[in-house]
Amino acid sequence: MYFILFISFLLLQRLSELYISSRNEKWLLQNGAVQYGQSHYPFMVLMHTLFVLSVIAEYNWRGGPPISWYALTAFLVVLSFKYWALSSLGKYWNTKIYRIPGVYPVKKGPYKIFKHPNYMEVVCEIAIIPLVFHLYYTAIAFTLLNAIMLTVRIKVENKVWAQ
Repeated sequence: MYFILFISFLLLQRLSELYISSRNEKWLLQNGAVQYGQSHYPFMVLMHTLFVLSVIAEYNWRGGPPISWYALTAFLVVLSFKYWALSSLGKYWNTKIYRIPGVYPVKKGPYKIFKHPNYMEVVCEIAIIPLVFHLYYTAIAFTLLNAIMLTVRIKVENKVWAQ
């Protein structure tokens, strides 16, 4: 029961983020934004899709392990940080990399303190979500895959903002 509620919440959360990203993308394009990093984006989408499927598969393969209330609490803390980071970016937040020429990076909220707070959050999220149900294989495998993906993505993003 806890797993069904958790995975339903996770799916709803991810779908709502895609909706917000799509809405923001329209605004960004209307304001002259240019997209970067298109070549790695499909791999990022695939990785995040496989991540959710892996959580479901490992949970079933392991016979429905119990919930970890500590990991769930950590996830909720990370989620609150995520909403702070995303709300600080406002209409500039997107799952893709966009830049409006002449506009500089947002420097409010956690962006005053950290260069890539949303990516810090994603690192924590990928590690913690599987741990809510003791899914160690998914946590390890996707933490490594995510590290590779973020290495590529952050290089592109840093290059874009250095222009």
